[in-house]
Amino acid sequence: MARINTNVPSVIAQTNLNRNNSELELRLERLSTGLRINRGKDDPAGLIISERIATDLNGIDQAIQNTERASSMIATTESSLAEINELLNSVKALMVEAANTGGNSPEERAANQLQIDSAIQSITRISNTATFGGLKLLDGSLDFTLSGVTSSTIVKAQVFNASFVGQSSLQVDVDVVDSAQKGSLFVNGNANISTAGVINSALTLRIQGSEGVRELSFASGQSFSQMIAGINQLTSLTGVEASLIDPTDSSVGLVIRSASYGADEFVSVERVDGPTDPADDGFSAFKFNANADFPALDGTFSFAGPNLVTATRDEGRDISALINGSLSTGRGLEISINSPSLGLELLIDESFATDPSLGTDTFYVTGGGSNFQIGPDITAQQQVSFGIQSVAASLLGGTLVNGSVQTISSLEKGKTNSIEESVRRGDFTDAQAILDTAIDEVSILRGRMGAFERNVLGTTQRSLQTQFENLTSSRSLIRDADFAAETSQLTRAQILQSSGTSVLSLANQQAQSVLQLLG
Repeated sequence: MARINTNVPSVIAQTNLNRNNSELELRLERLSTGLRINRGKDDPAGLIISERIATDLNGIDQAIQNTERASSMIATTESSLAEINELLNSVKALMVEAANTGGNSPEERAANQLQIDSAIQSITRISNTATFGGLKLLDGSLDFTLSGVTSSTIVKAQVFNASFVGQSSLQVDVDVVDSAQKGSLFVNGNANISTAGVINSALTLRIQGSEGVRELSFASGQSFSQMIAGINQLTSLTGVEASLIDPTDSSVGLVIRSASYGADEFVSVERVDGPTDPADDGFSAFKFNANADFPALDGTFSFAGPNLVTATRDEGRDISALINGSLSTGRGLEISINSPSLGLELLIDESFATDPSLGTDTFYVTGGGSNFQIGPDITAQQQVSFGIQSVAASLLGGTLVNGSVQTISSLEKGKTNSIEESVRRGDFTDAQAILDTAIDEVSILRGRMGAFERNVLGTTQRSLQTQFENLTSSRSLIRDADFAAETSQLTRAQILQSSGTSVLSLANQQAQSVLQLLG
């Protein structure tokens, strides 16, 4: 073949040389960038998945920063609460010291009261000034807001977390299914132990409750009202109180019961000076309503009821209620629920807690709380809320004073139960109850925050870091260049380029051999 118009060998050599040059450029590009995929044509499917992973990585990286910031915020709040705990503990010590009236002068007790008042003021000051990045932490601005709470049914409501997915407010329905009860023993005024509300013979009773045990002696001819007064004088020592079954008719009988509600409460009454056979002296007059709900003491109680049994001891019962359809058993008059969508604690009014027939009470969580985005996607499943109530002294230590749900005191109001007042009355019960409740509230809040930081933020952060690590590794496998393989391919491309250049030169020279035919 001696055609020279078209140098086919040269064209072939040029084509392969161009391919080798492209291959060489590709290897140089990958080695210079460190990426196997630099543009879509390198690996379309790989580019798509790697970019999706990159989006996930950005979201996870920010979520890790969010959890770290949330942990810092919680830690800052908890440190302020720790200081409040210290103040409350100092108040406790001062109160215990002041109770030692035999060894402390009135001037010393007055000085202690000044320290207590100063500590209470400091608690409110910390509540108003604790901040994190411009956020007020303990003044109640991070607490949930409620609407429609009726004090005649729900005395106190504290929401810990709430989810407002697809709604601007969260409805909360509370339906008591099992009433709260006190341990109660009923004395029949018409039994042979008494006549028209007057004791027929002297007797000594051993009365025991959750606070302790005491023996009381009553003389013949004493009335039920006098018995009640004697029992109630020792309520702070026994945890037992007494009242007439029918306030308008003392002859009906009396009830001796625990001062508080709940399964931890009980009342025990035993006669210690008479025969052991209940049939001998009307001892069987001590009865309790074992199976029915706590009865109304308004004259409608009847000893002929089918559920009455002879007994000398009865335990109370905790309230049970449906909260948004979920059954929850509380403690005494308090009931709580904890779920991802709703966490709260309620103090139920006595009348509502003891009468399941009153139906459902409804209120609304309308907003508030602190919301933390702890996941890479903005969804309800990757957000958590946390409510931080105010710890101002006027709101801290809410306590049922004298067992009445209508009289809720607080640390600030507890100044009326001051050392001077307590010494005058010879009873620190109310002041101590308020202080103990305040200490419990702060300690429980600190515990909740610690559990939130450890079990929610901590575990989420570790999980996100593991995801970040694994996704980064996956993206690297897809997109990053393998330098060992690329350098090998680079060497191959360089050799092929050099040989291709030489071959192209030979192909161009081959056409000149036709000149020899021209002689």
